[in-house]
Amino acid sequence: MVQRDELLAYLAEILNVRAFADYAPNGLQVEGRADIKKIVTGVTACQALVDAAAERKADALLVHHGYFWKGEDACIVGMKKQRLGALLAADINLLAYHLPLDAHPELGNNTQLAKLLGLQQEGVFGSETGIPIGQYGRLTQILSAEAFGKLLTRKLDRKPLHIAGASGDIHTVAWCTGAAQSYLEQAAALGVDAFVTGEISEQTVHVARELGLHFFSAGHHATERGGVQALGTHLAAHFGLAVEFVDIDNPV
Repeated sequence: MVQRDELLAYLAEILNVRAFADYAPNGLQVEGRADIKKIVTGVTACQALVDAAAERKADALLVHHGYFWKGEDACIVGMKKQRLGALLAADINLLAYHLPLDAHPELGNNTQLAKLLGLQQEGVFGSETGIPIGQYGRLTQILSAEAFGKLLTRKLDRKPLHIAGASGDIHTVAWCTGAAQSYLEQAAALGVDAFVTGEISEQTVHVARELGLHFFSAGHHATERGGVQALGTHLAAHFGLAVEFVDIDNPV
């Protein structure tokens, strides 16, 4: 067991939360019970994940995508009321870490994606948010675009959308999980063969073709399952907690 405040202080330190200018608050978003024995982790604090945490009698729900994003309606009505009501009724703490969990050099989404795909990380890029969150490096072996797409499909259990902006094989890669399609030009400036992220926008197709590199949209949810799982495993070992990852299917 760990006290909530001790857990929060530890997470704030190891994730370097204060260094980020983020789009939502990082840390405790909804207060629950003070004593924490069991944590449920997941990508997004949707109603299904909240219900799963309550069913499992979790003391805390730890996610990458929480609530209270900049620009959203602040009124507690409808869907927001249902989600918050379920958390409060079950006395569950909601802990959310967005950009800090993308960028962490060991536990973060981008590092976990690199490990999953066998990418050798050589550097970072994309620092608009305070600390660079994107990474770049190379595959251990040169692959055709088709073979690289199959690797993504096998490792992420989701077929990526491939924009063939180039015709050659893939050796060097830049990647940034989630909705980082706007980093495509920065990736191209690195001189890599391919860029991998979660989402794609209409203009991304033209940019990839005109800059001459392979672009893979591998799924926002699929590319961001690794960080929260790695963080949960770390907390389980460090504090002796019961931690369970619950994957709510999301094809996007």
